[in-house]
Amino acid sequence: MRFTRRTLLAATPALAATAATTTTAAAAGTGGRWLHTGFERLVADGYSVLDGQRVGIVTNPTGITREARHIVDVMHADERVNLLAVFGPEHGFRGTAQAGGSEGRHDDPATGLPVYDTYLKSGRPLADIFTASGVDTVVFDIQDVGARFYTYIWTLFDCMEAAQLAGKRFVVLDRPNPVTGRSAQGPVLHKEFATFIGRQPISQAHGMTVAELALLFNGEFLAAPVPLETVTMTGWRRSEFFDAAHLPWVPPSPNMPTPDTALVYSGTCLFEGTNLSEGRGTTRPFELLGAEGIDRRWAAAAGELGLPGVHFREAYFTPTFSKFQGKTVGGVQLHVHDRAAYDPVRTGIGLLVTAKRTFPGFAWRPDNWIDKLTGSTQVRTAIDAGASTDEVVASWQEELAAFRRIRKEYLLYR
Repeated sequence: MRFTRRTLLAATPALAATAATTTTAAAAGTGGRWLHTGFERLVADGYSVLDGQRVGIVTNPTGITREARHIVDVMHADERVNLLAVFGPEHGFRGTAQAGGSEGRHDDPATGLPVYDTYLKSGRPLADIFTASGVDTVVFDIQDVGARFYTYIWTLFDCMEAAQLAGKRFVVLDRPNPVTGRSAQGPVLHKEFATFIGRQPISQAHGMTVAELALLFNGEFLAAPVPLETVTMTGWRRSEFFDAAHLPWVPPSPNMPTPDTALVYSGTCLFEGTNLSEGRGTTRPFELLGAEGIDRRWAAAAGELGLPGVHFREAYFTPTFSKFQGKTVGGVQLHVHDRAAYDPVRTGIGLLVTAKRTFPGFAWRPDNWIDKLTGSTQVRTAIDAGASTDEVVASWQEELAAFRRIRKEYLLYR
């Protein structure tokens, strides 16, 4: 055998262990089940879905094996894969950029592979990038967190659309929805409010995996379907939270440090649309919320709502960046004590309602970003009119029921 850098890497113990875990039970699930990610199943099948293809992959730091090795490093070292390019989303392929940033076009120091920047690119310009890369098949493997306004699912949508325009195949490697796939919750986007934090009319908490979303996008929203294949997981159940998967958690973005953050994010991210801090610049983003001038009355009012599964604690914190940088602010910290009962979207609405009632300085962002986050004007206008939490939540139920009927057709797991 001629020893190349790739064959030497393939011979390392870490990669040998990676290969072994894709063909044996890598981690015990509950009830004797075993969970295997889409990537693990891809390797176990000898990369057959990529056989004879020039491959590019859309991924970020979450695209790792069970042993916390990045799948790009693994695939690049494997002679069975002709990996030509990497496509980086928001925050970048290796994750060096903050919110609203990317890494730009560069060559990856670890593999030498060209890395193309997809952030804020779509349609024909993104299709041209796929064409220029020389790939036949675009693979997607990124850990989502289950919220409509988390941009990676719209990177998925944009890349599927661009792959179709460029005449490329598209393969999605599935991973668990870390906050379960039990149900869809929250308001459904109105198309006139479409942005990169919501391209298509899905609910605020979609309750789907990325492979299920890919099927939904292909079947309902793309002008023409892309040749799509999904490599599903085995051993995952819709009722399970991330810890049941026994997988390492890698922050999908700098302000998503733990699965606890993901649990609250689809509700408390709504505070991005206000003049309150959503906890960026703290060790508990989206669990800590506040502003100068808020005192114990907000936590007390939120507690009186009787929202299931969560307690609210009066809290004070000093963000190191973002809103109120270097200033001590008052507010609340969410403490979820019953994940199964907790409803993040209802909780987020309850916190908005009580913040407006108890804090005279409460204001929406001047650009009405809240409308982009919620998908229409109805949440903002209802809260401004004095609606209760229950009244606001009731306002979207008809549209949510319609989306749930569509969603049901694309679910892959029980």
